[in-house]
Amino acid sequence: METWILPALLGVGLAAATGFRTFLPLLMLALAAKFRLFGIELAEAMTWLDSTPALWALGIATVVELAADKIPAVDHALSAIGTVVRPIAGAVAAGAAFSQFDPMVAAIAGLIIGAPTALAFHAAQAGNRVVSTTTTAGLGNPFVSVLEDILAFLTTLLALAAPILIPVLLLVLLFAFWRLWSFIRRRRAASAAGPTP
Repeated sequence: METWILPALLGVGLAAATGFRTFLPLLMLALAAKFRLFGIELAEAMTWLDSTPALWALGIATVVELAADKIPAVDHALSAIGTVVRPIAGAVAAGAAFSQFDPMVAAIAGLIIGAPTALAFHAAQAGNRVVSTTTTAGLGNPFVSVLEDILAFLTTLLALAAPILIPVLLLVLLFAFWRLWSFIRRRRAASAAGPTP
């Protein structure tokens, strides 16, 4: 049972990061595996991930995604595509974390852990982006995007370096999203009520 804990936490952390950015967590995972950082080993069926062609593809995709997400209107298209692509990336990343397991077990674990986690964090990210668009007419979106880049990077780094801390980070992030959403709802309700006579 203990052999499941660290891979599961690593998988959850990587999947949560893919909820913010599709390719950055996969690139960081592939680089960690390629250069044997943090003791990361890929599941046997996932060794293609640290191949040179995959690293180039992930690197280019990461740069394109990070840049495109700063462009108004394009960021919304990326978010819509992300609803499908990010759970897939989350499942791949989480499945790759189960390096000591049978490939079928790793794939199933990736689907069970990765896809829903990535989708949940993508939904929170998309909700915050909608709030930013409506409250700043889209002008705040590039700044929100940079914050999401940082969150994706830090979440991935923590998952790779100290997966045991991932539950704490994810609880803090979920609490922050909930507080932000509550704050925005209160502001909307106050502005809808209008000034008191």
